Amino acid sequence: MRGLRKITTTLLFLITITVGLSTSAQAQPLTETVQSWERRLDARIGLLLYDPSKEWEVSYRADELFPMSSTFKTLLCGAVLAEVDAGTESLSDHVTYQSADLVDYSPVTSKHVETGMTVGALCEATVTISDNAAANLLLRRLDGPAGLTEFLRTNGDDITRLDRWETALNEAAPGDPRDTTTPRAILATLDRLLFGQALSPASSAQLRQWMIDDQVADGLIRAHVPDGWTIGDKTGAGGHGSRAIVAFLQTPEPRTYLAAIYLTESDAPFPERNAVLSDIGRAMISEIAARPD
Repeated sequence: MRGLRKITTTLLFLITITVGLSTSAQAQPLTETVQSWERRLDARIGLLLYDPSKEWEVSYRADELFPMSSTFKTLLCGAVLAEVDAGTESLSDHVTYQSADLVDYSPVTSKHVETGMTVGALCEATVTISDNAAANLLLRRLDGPAGLTEFLRTNGDDITRLDRWETALNEAAPGDPRDTTTPRAILATLDRLLFGQALSPASSAQLRQWMIDDQVADGLIRAHVPDGWTIGDKTGAGGHGSRAIVAFLQTPEPRTYLAAIYLTESDAPFPERNAVLSDIGRAMISEIAARPD
């Protein structure tokens, strides 16, 4: 009888493993790529690749907290667009500011101190160039980091939080819960903003277009996207070897995917961090291409 129980337990274990792997028979190469980079850099990497139907995903540390760095800027402009939808904000509203409002890496806003910029232009600079002063100016209109966090809470995200302004939010100290998200949480929120009901169709389309027009991510996932595919993304970088990217990809079929890669707690120089995201992005594209129709 004891032998029979052992056989039964073993069979149940094997069945559980089989079911757990059924979502993607090709998931192993992608997770192996991530684990290989973790070992090589002595770092921590979070990954999530899934389609919005949630019938298929590849994940690794997808529920662990990671520093958001500038990937929060997609959420920020999503919140601004929600205000536009509510009639309390307009992309054509003019925003004036001073030289004292500029912070490190403000290449667009620094050129318009005398004239100011519209809310729409600030969002474009925030997402496509990652202009830090533009992000801070938009945060002011949402009552600061706490206002953005409240927007996230009202839209079903109980994990992602913004606590500080640019550029302090990029500190990324290990174990610090401030200014963090999980790959799963931020992609769920982006799913609602880009393809769900959180925004009007016009505002969702505008946010997607800003991400498509991203000008600072060419060497990462974009480097491996086949002709005929569409990609929109937003990158981030911070202290303690942090680097990140969130993206949506659309194939010609059409099929839509959401992707997130978060790297932190490493000593890797910036070019090597870029190489990591690029290599994982290549593996992501291979995973998608290998999926049966």
